[in-house]
Amino acid sequence: MDILEALSLSGLVPVIAINDTEDAVPLCKALSSGGLPVAEITFRTAAAEEAIRRVHEELPEVALCAGTVLSTDQAERAVRAGAAAIVSPGFNPEVVRWCVDRGIPVCPGTSNATDIEMALSFGLKAVKVFPAEAIGGIRLIRALAAPYADMRFMPTGGINEQNMLDYLSFEKVLCCGGSWMVPGDAVKAKDWQRITDLTRSAVSRMLGFELRHIGINSGSPEQARKDAEQLARLLGWPVKPGETNFFAGDAFECMKEIGRGKHGHIAVATNDIRRARWHLEQRGFVFDESSIKEANGKMTVIYLKDDICGFAIHLQQK
Repeated sequence: MDILEALSLSGLVPVIAINDTEDAVPLCKALSSGGLPVAEITFRTAAAEEAIRRVHEELPEVALCAGTVLSTDQAERAVRAGAAAIVSPGFNPEVVRWCVDRGIPVCPGTSNATDIEMALSFGLKAVKVFPAEAIGGIRLIRALAAPYADMRFMPTGGINEQNMLDYLSFEKVLCCGGSWMVPGDAVKAKDWQRITDLTRSAVSRMLGFELRHIGINSGSPEQARKDAEQLARLLGWPVKPGETNFFAGDAFECMKEIGRGKHGHIAVATNDIRRARWHLEQRGFVFDESSIKEANGKMTVIYLKDDICGFAIHLQQK
């Protein structure tokens, strides 16, 4: 998997400035523990190069970018230290050319159509938008995306847990960069648990898991109807007959035949099934490829390979 695909699946890229190189590895461990094995270490400090080197050597599983790269010298030092991609706040043709000539992924900063056309002239498929909120936010990105259908955007600047879904819900947004998961006072205090908690909260909000319904293996049309009617009577909900099931309200699906799972299945809805799958795989879960359902070429349903508590579990795109 290339670095840009990893960034896209992670959804969020913590942007961090390291002042003490000793903080680099425990900080990235904290981010990984919270669900984001990815980081953009910025060249805003003198410790950046060594911080990248240490993370690359000790945490090779972390998708590592170098940020705020302003010169080819910084780009070369970052790549030599172990950065897999270069990110810059503006469009520096020399930096972009240096990266393109060496096959190194680069996301230069853009803020208008001219910048994007420059990126296209270098063959780029993804650009940073900075400072995103200050220059128009998601409305600007949607407007810019219209004439540049093949371009993807990495907005950074002013993004936080409250507004990130406005960006991530737009399919042309590659990922969002942000520093709110890594507050300076937490780094200074070496409060790695706080950073893990903030990261976990951001990932949870991004994925937006919700229990959609519980499927019950009633086993026959007659039993499915009876089970649905009892649940509906208990809860005061309507019964909705279907081709393979009877629903009691929207929460219980009584199956006419034995389906997946010893007892049935549990449907979990998510904001982005593609990202949710990746994040759950990072947690060690395995999915059943044969269970994938699609609509208009996009995945809408996928089951875990193994049951939990006798129930098959499937993700469902909201």
